[in-house]
Amino acid sequence: MATARRGSAHRVGILVYDGVKLLDVAGPSEVFSEANLMGADYRLVLCSPGGEGVVTSTGMRIPVDAAADRTAQFDTVLVMGGDIFPGRPVGPELLAAVRDLAEHADRMSSICTGAFILAAAGLLDGRRATTHWRHTGTLARSFPHVSVEPDAIFVRDGRFYTSAGVTAGIDLALALLEDDHGDELARRVAQSLVVFLQRPGGQSQFSPSLRGPRPQTPALRAVFDAVAADPAGDHAVPRLAARAGMSPRHLSRLFQSEVGMSPAKYVELIRFDAAKAMLDAGHSVTAAAERAGFGSSESLRRAFVQHVGIPPRAYQQRFRSAHRGAAGEARRGAGDVAPWGSADADTGADADAARPADGGTSGEGSGRRRPAVT
Repeated sequence: MATARRGSAHRVGILVYDGVKLLDVAGPSEVFSEANLMGADYRLVLCSPGGEGVVTSTGMRIPVDAAADRTAQFDTVLVMGGDIFPGRPVGPELLAAVRDLAEHADRMSSICTGAFILAAAGLLDGRRATTHWRHTGTLARSFPHVSVEPDAIFVRDGRFYTSAGVTAGIDLALALLEDDHGDELARRVAQSLVVFLQRPGGQSQFSPSLRGPRPQTPALRAVFDAVAADPAGDHAVPRLAARAGMSPRHLSRLFQSEVGMSPAKYVELIRFDAAKAMLDAGHSVTAAAERAGFGSSESLRRAFVQHVGIPPRAYQQRFRSAHRGAAGEARRGAGDVAPWGSADADTGADADAARPADGGTSGEGSGRRRPAVT
């Protein structure tokens, strides 16, 4: 449990810069501010390299409280993300600020693409980390000494924490709050902010596709196109090899070298993408399973739990249109609120699959999924 070392307040340094994403700043800040209303004692300090105010991704200007340098000492540091990363190198002033802050902080953390700043500063070498699902591949390629976990909502490795994109910063802040004050206060804050204490599933449920890069070999591209055109077709490896005009063994080697997976795995992911698209369009789980080539709704359910951490019906309920969701909430009534940490309105086998096997709690007895700690 992290404790404040300087006076009674736990000092949280929020590192911002020009182009920072405003929601990355606001979401975690609200978690700690709400906790203060319930008895916690966090002091939030906005800081920037040089101590100047910054312009956010929205164009909104925000002032800061302090310069991020060796004199700024915090118990916890949050490095915010921004749309400018990973498209450009991290500037020397920002790198110096992060390194200075890391010398004294008990906990260093990043929100969204803030992981690129920590990685560029060398602070994530040999550690596990995550970032926005759109940029996990770029993070892994740009910093090969960082072990990137693409599906994680947040990752804790020692005193370093990294989160997935944007609103995942709220999940991370709740985890930090729970570390400091226990699960009861964290749950009360989550309830007040109308968010999950434990978000169901990983961030892959928000990604549009799991398939790998398009291959360079023309024969493999033909196989890619054939599978995508008819996901439910017969795509056994011998048939794919015959289409490509090569042996099954050679096809498998090419897939591994150019795509990074086996032919069978690629077919599974194409079918998964197709089923997810059909669920997004409003088709039933049974129809999506049949038309995508899974054969049964149970096979599709297993694939969903494997790839995104939640069953298909739960996915469909969360990603239905905003209008349908609003209508559903109106029917529930103002006082009818789903239990926190539950799978919303999941029913049947899908609901059972969404819950931990121990009856609703997991990890360190806190009632929320905890990241592995190293």
